[in-house]
Amino acid sequence: MMRYFVLILLTVVAVVVGIAGLRGHLSRKPPIEIIPDLNRQFKLRPEAADGFFANDHTSQLPPPGTVPRSRPLETVSGPVYPYEDAPANTGLILGTTNFVETNPLPVTPALLQDGREQFEIYCTPCHGALGDGNGITKKLGVMPSVANLHDPRIVDLPDGEIFNTITHGKNLMGAYGPMVPVRDRWAIIAYLRALQLSWLGSTNDLPPALQATLKP
Repeated sequence: MMRYFVLILLTVVAVVVGIAGLRGHLSRKPPIEIIPDLNRQFKLRPEAADGFFANDHTSQLPPPGTVPRSRPLETVSGPVYPYEDAPANTGLILGTTNFVETNPLPVTPALLQDGREQFEIYCTPCHGALGDGNGITKKLGVMPSVANLHDPRIVDLPDGEIFNTITHGKNLMGAYGPMVPVRDRWAIIAYLRALQLSWLGSTNDLPPALQATLKP
């Protein structure tokens, strides 16, 4: 029986090698594919004519009401797309490793409102609603040391560096880039600056017209 088994095995190997060839053997013939792994699949070619749709075009406009996967971020320097190496996406001055000083987005009431909502979701548990580092995690002893966002060191940081910290994390703070979209990160920074100003600001920071309306 063993003799027959060896003969059958050798015969199978010879047939496989004869059909498929040796490993590393160069051939102009296409390889034998037992499982094609979607190397060839039925699909529509972009910008090509095809009868699948009623208008015979493979490229179709998005259905009404759908949200595009890539829309530009409106900045003070113009629209910026997610794939661009721009300060709005990186927090860095283009072509350098230096952080941008100010928020590249127009600071509007809507942006501040969005920033407040995002701050309350992601920042308040650790930094507290006032940003003073007295969040619930500190009160429970989960995070015994949390940065006070009104510390002069943090107040003096460029907006781009705060954006970088939110994106990639720092020390015990995790990275929020995968969870918080770019616009919302800048919105958080805008709200944080307003929070710092309300905490550390003085009447001298008001425009002269408003200072004149204050009672002595």
